[in-house]
Amino acid sequence: MIKIDMTLTPRELLPALDDLWTVADKSIALLRDAWSPDAGAPVFTVDGAYTSRGWTEWTQGFQYGCALLLFEATGERRWLDYGRDETVARMAPHLSHTGVHDHGFNNVSTYGNLLRLMSEGTIDDDAWERRFYELALKLSGAAQAARWTTLPGGLGYVQSFNGPHSLFSDTIRSMRALALAHQLGHVLMGEQDAKISLLRRLLEHAETTARYNVYFGEGRDGYDIRGRVVHESIFNTVSGAYRCPSTQQGYSPFSTWTRGLSWILAGYPEQIEWIDTRSDGDIAASGFAHATTVADVRSRFMDVARATADFSIEYTPTDGVPYWDTGAPGLAKMGDYLSRPADPYNEHEPVDSSAAAIGAQGLLRLGALLTAAGDQAGRRYTQAGLTIARTIFADPYLARGDRHQGILLHSIYHQPNRWDHVAAGQKIANGESCMWGDYHALELGVMIKRMADGRAPQRFFDIGARA
Repeated sequence: MIKIDMTLTPRELLPALDDLWTVADKSIALLRDAWSPDAGAPVFTVDGAYTSRGWTEWTQGFQYGCALLLFEATGERRWLDYGRDETVARMAPHLSHTGVHDHGFNNVSTYGNLLRLMSEGTIDDDAWERRFYELALKLSGAAQAARWTTLPGGLGYVQSFNGPHSLFSDTIRSMRALALAHQLGHVLMGEQDAKISLLRRLLEHAETTARYNVYFGEGRDGYDIRGRVVHESIFNTVSGAYRCPSTQQGYSPFSTWTRGLSWILAGYPEQIEWIDTRSDGDIAASGFAHATTVADVRSRFMDVARATADFSIEYTPTDGVPYWDTGAPGLAKMGDYLSRPADPYNEHEPVDSSAAAIGAQGLLRLGALLTAAGDQAGRRYTQAGLTIARTIFADPYLARGDRHQGILLHSIYHQPNRWDHVAAGQKIANGESCMWGDYHALELGVMIKRMADGRAPQRFFDIGARA
C-alpha cells in the first residue's frame, strides 16, 4: 500500500520539477536530432535509444506533445516551435486514422495542447491558426466516434484496434477527443445524413467501460474486487452480448494490468471536470439513455474514480510505483512486496513507472474534485498523487544519462510478448523509457507546477469555446 505523505506540498516538489525539466530538455533534443520520421513513431527505448514497434501508430502525438509541455513549463520558445512545426508537418494522418482507438493520445496531446496554450494566453492568438486547430480536433473526434460498436440497451463503445468485438480500458482517455469536438459544436454525420451526437457516444462508451471493465465488489465473478480493472472486454458483435474479460498486455483477465488501471483512474476524473461544464439540457439532448442530468453522470463517474483510486493505493508498493500487473506470477517470490518501495532491479517482475505517472494525475484531479465539494477524503487522494510524483521525479526514475533519449525510466510496454529490452546482466526489463511515460511525466509535472504557483491545473478542454 502506498505510504502517503500527508504533509507534502506542491511547492516542495519544485526542485524535483527543475530536475525533470533539465532531463526533458536533454532527452527531447537527443530524440529530435536522432529520429528519422521514416521510421514511424518512437515507442520505447532500447539501451537508451528510442525505437519503433509496429503494432499501431499511437505514440507520435506524445513525441511532439512532450515538446509543447516542456515549453509550457520553461518558456523555452524552441520547444514550442519544434512541437508546433512537427504537429503541422506530421500529425495530419492521425486525424483521419480510422484503425485505432488513440485519437485522444495523438491529437489532443498536439493540436489540443496548442489550442489550449493559445486560449490561456501562453502563445499568441491567431485567428486562422486557431481555426486550424479547431478543425483538426473536430475531425479527430468524429473519426474516433465512427469506430463504433452498438450494444443493446443504449450502450456502445469505441472499438479498440483489435476489432469491433473489443473494448479497451485505455480508450477512456480518447473520450477527450469526442469531448473537444462536441464542445466545438461538431457532430458525426452518418448514413442518410444522420447527425450523431458525440456527447452521446462519449457517455455510452464511458458507461459501457464502467459496467464491464471496472469491478465494484458486487460478486460479478470470482475475482470481483472493488476497483479492479480488466484491460479488455469481449462482446458478441452479432447479439451484442458480453462474453468475457480479456487482456492484451496484462498477465490474465482476472488480475489487473496496472497501466490499464491508470488509464481509468486518469480518464474518469478529467471527464468529471468536463461534464461539470455541461448543462442538464446538453445531457438530455444527447439522447443518452442512462442519465439526463449532469449530477447523474457525475455520480457514476465519481464511483468509478473512487473505486479505482482506492484499489490503486492498496495494491501499489509504498513509494507509489506499481509492478506491471497485480497478478504477475513472479510477485509470489518477492514476499510482502507491497510493504516496501518498488524495486526496478529485482529478479522477478518489472515495475511500470508510466502507470505511476498516469495514475498520479488521476489521483490529483480526483482529490481536487472532492476537496472542492467539501469531502475530506479528497486530501488523501491529493497527497497520494504528490507522493507518487516525488518518487518518479527522483532517482532511480529520471533518465539523467547524457545519451539516454528517455525522460522517465523503468516503464514497461508488453511484458507477455517480451518486447521490452532486458539489459545484459539483468533478468527483467528495466532502465528504459516509453513515449507515453515521458509525456505523462511532463503532464504531471506541469500540473504540479501550476498548483505550486497557485494556479488551477491545466484542463484539456480549456480551449476558449463553449457549445
